[in-house]
Amino acid sequence: MERLAVVLFNLGGPDRLESVEPFLFNLFSDPAIIGVPNPLRWVLAKTISKRRGPVAREIYAKIGGGSPLVPQTLAQASALERALGEDGDVRVWPCMRYWHPRSAEVAQEVKAFGAERVVLLPLYPQFSTTTTASSFAEWRTSARAAGLDADEVAICCYPVEKGYVAAMARATQRAIAEAGAKGPVRVLFSAHGLPKRIVERGDPYPRQVEASASAIVEAMSVAGLDWGICYQSRVGPLEWIGPATDAEITRAAGQGKAIVVVPLAFVSEHSETLVELDIEYRELAEKGGAAAYVRVPTAQTDAAFIEGLAGIVREALRNGGKEWRRGSGFACGAGASRCPCGGGEK
Repeated sequence: MERLAVVLFNLGGPDRLESVEPFLFNLFSDPAIIGVPNPLRWVLAKTISKRRGPVAREIYAKIGGGSPLVPQTLAQASALERALGEDGDVRVWPCMRYWHPRSAEVAQEVKAFGAERVVLLPLYPQFSTTTTASSFAEWRTSARAAGLDADEVAICCYPVEKGYVAAMARATQRAIAEAGAKGPVRVLFSAHGLPKRIVERGDPYPRQVEASASAIVEAMSVAGLDWGICYQSRVGPLEWIGPATDAEITRAAGQGKAIVVVPLAFVSEHSETLVELDIEYRELAEKGGAAAYVRVPTAQTDAAFIEGLAGIVREALRNGGKEWRRGSGFACGAGASRCPCGGGEK
């Protein structure tokens, strides 16, 4: 029986306060994040991580001293392994880009398992060069170093996958019902932002974010729903894509709206949801006069989401090929030159 390894990619997060600064260094030393050559990138990463370290430690202290992203990804891996259990000898490994377990150790474990096929599955529903592409690049370097010789299928994205959309639509509907008891509702789909210049180079991420939000709204079938898309977590002096989530919350609060915030680009909880959305933006909404503020939870191990991931793996294996995506009628379109599928359907 063929041995199948599924590698689940996510950013990772510090597991304790002492890990915060080295985690930030790993983040900012990624050429997909800071695109200057070494040794300048190393110097910048060291400087930025040291400067941002104290602030970041305060953030993680508010959520127990570490990120829940890794344990939640472990739970997702276990749930996916169970869902794929009838498909043969399958193991699922979490693989983090900026903290443990990283690709070097995971690749060694996959090799020891004797995997004959490897499916690369990002826990980023929407593709970006800064997330999925960066994770895949590090994995392939590590796989070569480990001498891992297995057929590989890479799943680039699944912005409108039915299980993911169903999980988010159901959770959003519950939040709308809760918030609607307090006043007219505005739903804000909030995604992690990107510097504008990355998008101008052909990154398809905002197009895929828009596709995800539209699919969730369509699945809810709420007549006359007031909704919009916005972007959070801006850092540094560069111009970022917008509108900004905090500005949209302030605007909605000023209109006395009951605000529902949907973190649609995150499938696990971490500092951007538990601190930025739950604490900082909630305070902003309440001070601004919002009738209510309800934050939709991430998909995590929702049964529809996990079964959707299992379906993606099965279909990817049936289709084969080096790059495959769950199109479901969605195409990045013209201008998305950095889409690994060439901007069109496969």
